[in-house]
Amino acid sequence: QVQLVESGGGSVQAGGSLRLSCVTSGYYPNSLYMGRKRYMGWFRQGPGKEREGVAAIYPGSGSTYYADSVKGRFTISQDNAKKTVYLQMNSLKPDDTAMYYCAAGFLPAESRVLDFTSYNYWGQGIQVTVSS
Repeated sequence: QVQLVESGGGSVQAGGSLRLSCVTSGYYPNSLYMGRKRYMGWFRQGPGKEREGVAAIYPGSGSTYYADSVKGRFTISQDNAKKTVYLQMNSLKPDDTAMYYCAAGFLPAESRVLDFTSYNYWGQGIQVTVSS
């Protein structure tokens, strides 16, 4: 079974930076499978809030997608050799405090890449806390 393991979380002051890593182990599917594209995504859920998409990437082309709330501050990237997806988070705000989850999904199109229902493989999550 595909396993996704997040690392790199922690506690930082507002304005600081963190880089999250998501390492895939076990079966690693191709970027195009059964007529659908494999996307990797980062999602988060803060206390008392609903789960939201943060960023996504299509490894087959490197195309990236971002929620409006993190554009210009967060960057998603990948290292194919290490089978790892990263989320570089800069200029962190207290509102960024949440559990962050790495996910993988197979989508027929890019229209729902930030919708958590599009993904069916999930990591355990990692805590990010930003203090003022």
